[in-house]
Amino acid sequence: MALITLERNAEAERARASALPSLTGLRFAAALAVFLYHLTLPQFTPFGGAVAKQAGWLFGLSGWVGVSFFFVLSGFVLAWSARPGDTTRRFVRRRLAKLFPNHLVTFALAMVLFAAATSTWHQWLPNLLLVQAWFPDPSVSFSVNVPSWSLACELLFYLCFPALHRWTGRIDPAHLWRWVAGVMALVLAVPVFAYAVLPGGSAFPGMPVSLVQNWFVYQFPPVRMLEFVLGVLMARVVLTGRWIGVTLPYAFALLAVGYAVALRVPYLYGLGAACVIPIALLVPAAAVADIRGLPSVFRGRVMTWLGEVSFAWYLVQGIVFIYSVQLLAGHKPYSLPVGIAVSLLFTAVVLVAAKLLHVTVERPSMKLWGGSRGSAPQHGRPGKAVAGAAARRP
Repeated sequence: MALITLERNAEAERARASALPSLTGLRFAAALAVFLYHLTLPQFTPFGGAVAKQAGWLFGLSGWVGVSFFFVLSGFVLAWSARPGDTTRRFVRRRLAKLFPNHLVTFALAMVLFAAATSTWHQWLPNLLLVQAWFPDPSVSFSVNVPSWSLACELLFYLCFPALHRWTGRIDPAHLWRWVAGVMALVLAVPVFAYAVLPGGSAFPGMPVSLVQNWFVYQFPPVRMLEFVLGVLMARVVLTGRWIGVTLPYAFALLAVGYAVALRVPYLYGLGAACVIPIALLVPAAAVADIRGLPSVFRGRVMTWLGEVSFAWYLVQGIVFIYSVQLLAGHKPYSLPVGIAVSLLFTAVVLVAAKLLHVTVERPSMKLWGGSRGSAPQHGRPGKAVAGAAARRP
């Protein structure tokens, strides 16, 4: 038993000393999933007829899966990069420096381009303060820059993380998988509760559930925090040598199965429950692939660069889509070749805007307010590499 414990401790130390570029690359894959969801929405898609219908069906849940991935990943990388001696004050300062500069710039841009003309202060003020996701009214929770609702969830996660990390750190490693199973069960129980207890009433526009049901399952920050907690627990599973050996290709295969199931189960189950187990396995599988030097297409230079700008990519895409619809009003749907060209143009515009936001706002803000000056010393490479990748999105 002592020998096993020593081996696990040695593996944990090797894990701490490993950078995890695949997680950065996977960030872009998740951000791209959200982008494809938005691109195929009826109000944004440049396609028409059967192509629009099939694309809308295929990517109709990809955005929700992408958001779930971001929430699990946020918990994982924060627990992974946590170091003894760090303080709550320094931690919260770094996280606010990550969230608010990009948010404030994209908020202002959205207001100038389109939102100010239709938003009241009851809508834009909660968005500005990142508390909009606490309101079940979609005119508030999806106000101004729509994707920023998930930042309201992340803000809660960050404020709770120091206490949450201390609590999960006290769990006996031998019991970690029981806790993982318990949190997974809670995520699976959320849509059951919503269908059974919450009022149905009038349906959310374009969706077969009520406003309250959709908000509770998809946006309510305490509910979405379950995925964040799951990520924290999975980081401890890896760091304590309790990983069960699921490889990256197998995790992706499970996610594909989960997504196929999500497309066919009742609506609320597809928002997160159907894919939560594969996502919870995918994140640590990618981390372990980097630790052990296993093959991964996500650690290449291009994918990691795209992952670095993924937070900015996530925040600018809604602005590009909404403003483009105004500019192109009356000109769609297009033929398939033109629709593809317009889609590529959207992609290029979002990428350029994301790069500008990352270089001119995100990176300088983190250097000025979120740096390690006065913070706890970092041990080895991952403290810098992983913390830099931590929680770039929702």
